[in-house]
Formats: sequence, structure tokens, C-alpha cells
Amino acid sequence: MEIISREFIYIWYYFSVQLHQIFSYWVIGMIIGSVVSVFFKDKIHGAMRKMNSDGSSFTGIVLASMLGVASPLCMYGTIPIAASFSKSGIRDEWLAAFMMSSILLNPQLIIYSAALGLKVLFIRIVTCFLCGISAGVIIRLFYKKSSFFTFASFDEPKNKDTDPNLFMRFLKNLYRNVKATGGYFLVGVLLSAMFQRYIPQDAVTFMFGGNEAWGVLMASTIGVPLYVCGGGTIPILRMWLENGMSLGSAAAFMITGPATKITNLGALKVVLGIRHFIYYWLYVILFSVLCGLLVNILMI
Repeated sequence: MEIISREFIYIWYYFSVQLHQIFSYWVIGMIIGSVVSVFFKDKIHGAMRKMNSDGSSFTGIVLASMLGVASPLCMYGTIPIAASFSKSGIRDEWLAAFMMSSILLNPQLIIYSAALGLKVLFIRIVTCFLCGISAGVIIRLFYKKSSFFTFASFDEPKNKDTDPNLFMRFLKNLYRNVKATGGYFLVGVLLSAMFQRYIPQDAVTFMFGGNEAWGVLMASTIGVPLYVCGGGTIPILRMWLENGMSLGSAAAFMITGPATKITNLGALKVVLGIRHFIYYWLYVILFSVLCGLLVNILMI
């Protein structure tokens, strides 16, 4: 019993330290995410619908990737919206850029990621943005005469932000965000405390440290099963970075994690089909590894 009590005290100590360090980022992220969702979501999606299908393809890809980052929706909200964009005549390469960057990043996750430091935040924004652009360019090059997506089974999602009182609409949205992510956030803090207590720093450095391709590949691989919620992985990433994880490994993890999150894959398989779904997996893994290696080279 004495040993159990002592271990509980250690875990609680690490938990409380981690929570104190990043809790404010989570709260601010929740607030910013709800503000964007309630007051700016329609404007962001309206801008996407106004994109002229006769315009420059590459310019459209860049703009679509930017709008995807700005969109506050999760994947289950993004796909039906993308389906409505497709019905409006938006090109597949623009949809690919929008969906890819929307999967990887959103306004509240940007705020969360500030807890990792400005350098890591910059890397996350740039790499996710470029991942969306690259996806759009690839679809443009290889699918000029055929469709990449199948949106037939998706309708535009029902808008939950309908309360006539704007302040109440904001509070209800904030409550839904907290309810959806709060548990994952606390589990992430607990896991980071347990890692800090039981995983030696040398082990983290060996797995993810230095500028070796092995660390980047490991981070890309472990991002697939471990990533559940963006807010939940921030405490873990912060602890790994403090214990020697390279910036390139962090970049790889921040791409493969959200891109292969299990709750996203089911919906993606429906709109992609099995062959395109495999292409998607290969693209995510390859881009994350190359991106991680490049970050390590540039950030030495």
C-alpha cells in the first residue's frame, strides 16, 4: 500500500505540473474555436463556395488549403460540407486541399499547439498547410479527367448553432466543444505524467531524438495508433519534446496522427473507395516522413 500511495503521489505531481502548464492553452483554444464556429464558419465556407471554377487551379489550391486550416469543423463535419462544395462545382483538387488541411489543423488546435513553443507551432502550421497544397497538386496532376471523390451518400450537415441569441449560441457551442474534447485532454495529461514517471528520458531520445531517419519513421508510425484527439496529444508531445524528441519527429507525428485518426478513417473510406483510400495512406506516410526529415535538416 505504501508503494502504491507513493506512486500515486508521483503521478499526481507530474499530472498537476503538466495541467498547470497547458490548461490555459486548452481553455483559450476552446473559446477561440467556438468564436470561429459561431461567428465565422459560414463566412469561411461561403468564401470556398465563391471560388470560381474557371480561375487559376494552383491559386485555388492555395486558397482552399488556407480555408481548410481556418475551418473549425472536425472530419465528420468537413466531409458533408465538401460534398456540398462538390455539388456546387468546386474542383476536386480544391476539395482535396481543403479537406486535407482541415483534417490536420483548425483554429483551436493552433492555440493548443502554442503550448509546444512558437517554433513547433510554426512548423505545424507550415507543414499542414503544405500538406493540403501538395494533396491538391497531386489530384490536379493525376485526376484531370476523372473524379477522385464519391460524395453521393453525404448531405450537408445540420447546423447546431441556431439559437437566436448569439451569446447563448456561443455558450452552447463552447459546451459541446468542452464535452467532446475535455476527457481526451485529461487523459492526455495523465498519459504524459505516466510517461514522465516511468519512461526514461534516454528511451525518448533513442526513439525520436537526433536527426536520424529512424526517429522520424518511428514518430510517423506511432502517430497512427496513438492519436485520438488533438488536445489530448499536446501534453504527450510537450513531454516528448522536453525529453529529446527532434522537431522533425514531432512534425511527422503531427501529420500522421490527425490524418489517420481512427474516427476519421471510416468516413474517408466511404468518400474515397478502397483504392483511393490506400493512396491516401501512402501519401500521408510518405509526406510525413519526408517533411520530418526536411525539418530536421533545416532546423539543425
